Amino acid sequence: MSRRNIKKQIRGQRAVDGAGVHMVRVLGYHDVKEFDPFLMMDSFDSTNPAHYIAGFPMHPHRGIETVTYLISGRIDHKDSLGNKGTINSGECQWMTAGSGILHEEMPQPSEKMLGLQLWLNLPREEKMADPAYLPITKDMIPRVPSGNATVGVLSGSFQGAKGVTPKHIPATIYDVELPKGEEITLPTNSEETVYIFLIQGDGVVEDQNIPEKTAILFGEGDEITVKASKSRDLRFILFSGRPLHEPIAWGGPIAMNTQKELDLAFDELRRGTFIKHK
Repeated sequence: MSRRNIKKQIRGQRAVDGAGVHMVRVLGYHDVKEFDPFLMMDSFDSTNPAHYIAGFPMHPHRGIETVTYLISGRIDHKDSLGNKGTINSGECQWMTAGSGILHEEMPQPSEKMLGLQLWLNLPREEKMADPAYLPITKDMIPRVPSGNATVGVLSGSFQGAKGVTPKHIPATIYDVELPKGEEITLPTNSEETVYIFLIQGDGVVEDQNIPEKTAILFGEGDEITVKASKSRDLRFILFSGRPLHEPIAWGGPIAMNTQKELDLAFDELRRGTFIKHK
């Protein structure tokens, strides 16, 4: 096995989005080539409901999937298909925007809002797929002991335990809890882009101290090794997915392959013909 080395580090930056939601923006426009097929990632971490209850009122998406994972908190949602529901603590929602959807996400007051939202790029031939939801409840996320660590398998598999298998982008996502001072080595697919996000606590990789709310992109190899700091438990999320190597035309909540496709999407929004599904 060959160990992956650090290729890039990105420290999340505080930002405000939606109708006034305070968050940490980690991945964005400038990172798409290196992090392919992952487009964007935001993290939420607040004990003050005033920082997030304004939420994300009805807005469009096309050409992507959104993955919302809550370690703690609650988000109510509804969409143009007539769906509505709630993402609770320890749950995940994998939404395929595909040909186009309008939806809103409204975080509710909680003791602590902690989680993230990831955007995944859809391949060219699947960008106009029918919108769909894949709700991932607590009972669908096996928690696997690995030494003194625990690996939650949202998607993919780990030591025989299987999470969900997404239809379009079969990305692997782990939620790893690592006690202070402990170390874990995780196998990775050598053909995929692999990064981790330190959502709680500081980590040590290649003898480098990495602060909380940092994304670490790894180079080529078959495995990664991560250690928690000596002073605090670490919780990190691992993401792995096969790169698409396709051109990206990205504007706001829509990601297509060409500027013409992107312009058409926004023109359809203006004309009220954006929603393609029945």
